Amino acid sequence: MSEAKSSTGTVKDLDIQIGKIKGEQWDEKEGPTPFPDHTALRNWDRMLLTRYKPLYIPFCDLCCLCTYGKCDLSGGKRGACGIGMEAQQSRIVLLAACIGAATHISHGRHLVDHLIEKMGRRTPIDVGGSNVDVEAPMIRLVCGIKPKTLGDLEIVLDYLESQVTELLAAAHTGQESDPLDFESKVFHAGMLDHVGLELADMAQISAFNLPKADPDAVLVELGLGTIDAEKPVILVIGHNVPPAIDIIQYSREHGLSGKIEVTGICCTAIDLTRFDPSAKIVGPISWQLRYIRSGVPDLIVVDEQCVRADLLIEAGNIQAPLIATSSKNCAGLVDRTDDDPDDIVRDLISGAVPGVLILDPLKVGEVAVRAALESHEIRKTKKTSTIPTAEELIEFAKRCGGCMECTRACPNETPLSEAMKQAATGDLSFLADIYDTCIGCGRCDDACNKEIPIHSSLVAAAREKVLNERYSVRAGRGAIQDIEIREVGGPIVLGEIPGVVAFVGCANFPNGASEVAEMAREFAKRRYIAVATGCSAMAIGMYRNEDGQTPYEEFHGRFDAGGIVNAGSCVSNAHISGAAIKIASIFAKRNLRGNYEEIADYVYNRVGAVGVAWGAMSQKAAAIAAGFWRLGIPVIVGPHGAKYRRMLLGRKDHDENWYVFDSRTGEKVQVGPVPEHLFVTAETKEEAMVLIAKLCMRPNDTSRGRSMKLTHYIDLYKRLYGIMPDDLHLFIRSPADIPITMKEELLPILQERGMHDRIIPDPTLLKSQIRTQKGGRS
Repeated sequence: MSEAKSSTGTVKDLDIQIGKIKGEQWDEKEGPTPFPDHTALRNWDRMLLTRYKPLYIPFCDLCCLCTYGKCDLSGGKRGACGIGMEAQQSRIVLLAACIGAATHISHGRHLVDHLIEKMGRRTPIDVGGSNVDVEAPMIRLVCGIKPKTLGDLEIVLDYLESQVTELLAAAHTGQESDPLDFESKVFHAGMLDHVGLELADMAQISAFNLPKADPDAVLVELGLGTIDAEKPVILVIGHNVPPAIDIIQYSREHGLSGKIEVTGICCTAIDLTRFDPSAKIVGPISWQLRYIRSGVPDLIVVDEQCVRADLLIEAGNIQAPLIATSSKNCAGLVDRTDDDPDDIVRDLISGAVPGVLILDPLKVGEVAVRAALESHEIRKTKKTSTIPTAEELIEFAKRCGGCMECTRACPNETPLSEAMKQAATGDLSFLADIYDTCIGCGRCDDACNKEIPIHSSLVAAAREKVLNERYSVRAGRGAIQDIEIREVGGPIVLGEIPGVVAFVGCANFPNGASEVAEMAREFAKRRYIAVATGCSAMAIGMYRNEDGQTPYEEFHGRFDAGGIVNAGSCVSNAHISGAAIKIASIFAKRNLRGNYEEIADYVYNRVGAVGVAWGAMSQKAAAIAAGFWRLGIPVIVGPHGAKYRRMLLGRKDHDENWYVFDSRTGEKVQVGPVPEHLFVTAETKEEAMVLIAKLCMRPNDTSRGRSMKLTHYIDLYKRLYGIMPDDLHLFIRSPADIPITMKEELLPILQERGMHDRIIPDPTLLKSQIRTQKGGRS
């Protein structure tokens, strides 16, 4: 009701709710697990974990989590609390996944509370209008509700927050002890994370009118070379876009659009360009130091997640004021939220304070724009860049003693000492080449005992490359349209579209951003569907083909064969898992409502999807990956991913691990190792591409679909390794699976290895999905 009057007073905007959501009407029957706790899906998790046993890769043999320790867990020893090495490693993975999930869920809470205060609880959710009827697949699947307004999301947040608390409690000393039960809880954290992701992106799409399932979203500018430093420049960094949007709004209201440059790093940049395509994306998380040290930003605004902890120092070095805008990242600054904007601007510009904390996005908009305008006028008369000139760089290089400490500190072990030795002679080309693979961590600076600013030297050596970083990326489109799912659902399930490859994760790339673009292009050319989010979506855009096109210009943006789709920022990862779920709902007509096991079983056995987190770095990336695992979607990480401490690997040589039920007959059928792994690391992009093709195979593939998938697997294997795969007999179930152009070559190999005909079942891991004689499900 909008208003109610009585003798005791007047009540406005009162929502009366009975049950879960006021006025909820839904034809779908509720499944067995609405709002599941962390044991409700334990049987499903352990079914997967029996097939994909954890392989632990400890950083060290010690546990240091409590005051009993340090406890030595090597050689089968147990800690003072009784925990063993495997359980301890799983506990660390759980803690990482909980941190990641809490980060996204907390962001969702902050965003929803802010938007409800600003726009009201009744603000409708709209992520695609008439093009998206299944608008919240993760929330429907996990919670069993169909949210219609921002207010409806609060019950979801209450559930998520309570469950993360339960999971963290399990990680306490003297709680959980079994490695697989820890792993099950990791899966639960991942599932919660994807619900939180979906909730956050739905809220901001609806409230800020971001692209709504738009396959033709506009191209936006990307790269350091796109920025006009003659204008006042504001840099926004993080993942919470409301303060950045209010900067744009204030600029528009005061006639400053086009007169200032609003630039961004990380997901705030992606979401800001979804709101205003005239904003500029500088690059992924690893671009923070190089851009700030360039001296171009006149003012820096940080919010939350993936923000370097030393930015206040770096901002001070270039004499740029900093505004912190999140309670999760206060940076030690005084809270000026309630102060007069005039006083805040005066203090920032005078240098009385290096920065301020402002928790009101609207006030951030005003203060940031006004302070940037004044800061620009002051700074343009000064030398603010900390990037050395070529002459200064050569003098720095002459200091280098060749101790190799910088190379040992570098995650990618780049030959910095050799490059410095060459630079001392005046040849900067080697250093310039290393710039392409630098992940911007700055560890080389701290390692150098000669106080050489190595990271800045890389940027200086690559000055021409930096100035020419002018790329484009398609603005984040958001959800996948229902009609797109209808058109591709059959071909994906039958294997005729070879697979969906999701490029997600951070920018901790082993050999630079170009490898992500190369992989995306390879599979788009092969008629897979390539989907991207976050830093990986930016990395794909930072590439040009021989015709000068970026991949987003070269390939279409539809969720269809041969497309490269930018779903959006990190929170948009839920649209990728959501697409897999919608295939089960829209194409296969399976109920979503609180029906997680059946849908996950369908996705695992039928939807050839693979995640690739080539630069995975953060705890958030760990949580995102875990959400895919619970759905049975494999994830491949780059070599740095081994630092997550464990893999989930299948054993293709163990035939007993690869049985499913034929849901039509109840018969147990051996289907081969498809997919072979659930979480695996690849050392090179070549290994990753071969794994992608292999891990897209599913038990449900038709002979035609399996033949197509094998064609890509064999072709990539032969091209990249120079030989034929040695495990083809495990994936060819009958002669009809053999690629027709390869029969003469393959038949002798298969006869030698003993190929056995196997039926193509209607596969399921769940006995509950076996049909009765009457045609129903038992």
